[in-house]
Amino acid sequence: MRSLSAHALLAILMVASSAIADDDDNPADQSVARKDRGEQLAAERTASTKTQLVDTSTKRASLEIATYADDDHVTVFTPSIAGSIENVLDGASLKGRYIVDVVSAASADVVSTASPRWTEVRNAGSLEATYKPKTFGITLAGSLSSEPDYFSFGLGSEMTLDLNEKNTTLSAGFGYGHDDVGRCGAENSPANTGPSCTSFGVFSRPVNRSTFNLGILQLLGSATTGALIMDIGLENGDQSKPYRYVPMFTADVAAQAPLGASYTWVTQNRLPERPLEQTPLSKHRLAFTGRLAHRFDGSTVKLEERLYGDTWALFASTTDARWIFDLGKRVAIWPHARFHAQTAVSFWKRAYVSNSSIAGWDLPEFRTGDRELGPLWTATGGGGLFVYVGGGNDPQSARLTLQIDGIHTSFLDDLYLTSRNGIISSLTFEVEL
Repeated sequence: MRSLSAHALLAILMVASSAIADDDDNPADQSVARKDRGEQLAAERTASTKTQLVDTSTKRASLEIATYADDDHVTVFTPSIAGSIENVLDGASLKGRYIVDVVSAASADVVSTASPRWTEVRNAGSLEATYKPKTFGITLAGSLSSEPDYFSFGLGSEMTLDLNEKNTTLSAGFGYGHDDVGRCGAENSPANTGPSCTSFGVFSRPVNRSTFNLGILQLLGSATTGALIMDIGLENGDQSKPYRYVPMFTADVAAQAPLGASYTWVTQNRLPERPLEQTPLSKHRLAFTGRLAHRFDGSTVKLEERLYGDTWALFASTTDARWIFDLGKRVAIWPHARFHAQTAVSFWKRAYVSNSSIAGWDLPEFRTGDRELGPLWTATGGGGLFVYVGGGNDPQSARLTLQIDGIHTSFLDDLYLTSRNGIISSLTFEVEL
């Protein structure tokens, strides 16, 4: 939790961004094969004259190792395990995931606070259960995440309804999350949970999040699907980082602060006061996501566009494209491209002004050093590879997946950094048991 940029990167490394997520990794052929298998098992059960129970469930397990590294001296290592069981006849399924994030950072944010490189470990898990016997389904999900100075949990529910002979699917969901933001580094704390971490009972900032979503999935043809999803988020609580100190300047110096000003320049020109970051205590956000997938002979294209806005006046657009090409029955490859651009929050300043000539501090009400809240754009490009290693009758029963992407971010109005380059990669082995 010490560096927001590092923790924003953790979200990138998560295989699913929430407890209820789309499994869009499999090409269209795989879903058709699963449906055919379910229909075959149903026929076998009907034809059987015995009273014995037939196991019609599909069980899967996976192991993933993901890594991230950038030229701002941040590295992330994320192993995870996951499992699922689905009953193709009765419509019940259960999914679970456990991940560990190991973050090591000596970024510009860390250097600017005169702190040494630090390493932190986060443990997180999620569990999801779905029951959809016919056209109506309901999903319940929960998640936990813990690190030395941060604890969170979330609960969610989603309902789906198939219409028009299953050519149309409507969905509606609700989620609630609670975060406790703590602090490490207080060596003289009267009560701590480690050598330098204050217990949550002594210091913590609660943040509550509520989310609502509505969606429609439409079959547009025999090989084309489209989806539109609306997400609403309500966040209440102090999300300011307890480690981030914001430098203050006189008005004359602030007007001359260069883009990407060095740590030395900031130290030489700043005022003595070093107030902590302070952001608004509530945020409301709205996002629309559109998805389109089409199956060609031998390939599948997937497109996604997301538009975002919130009451902090941050507006963003994210475009993602992937084209999966089948190279025989056992290999598939794809190129991947993503572009994200955003404006700054309303209270963003490259250099904040304090009128220290007045008795006491005269600070701006809201102030931040989080460059992820400033104007920026990010371009991501790379590709991936599926290798199906199952038996001859069902090669897709086991799969290796390798994906590597390069990421470039340009910060358009920030101290310390003007750009950041990184590489994110993952290797996954998934098997049907």
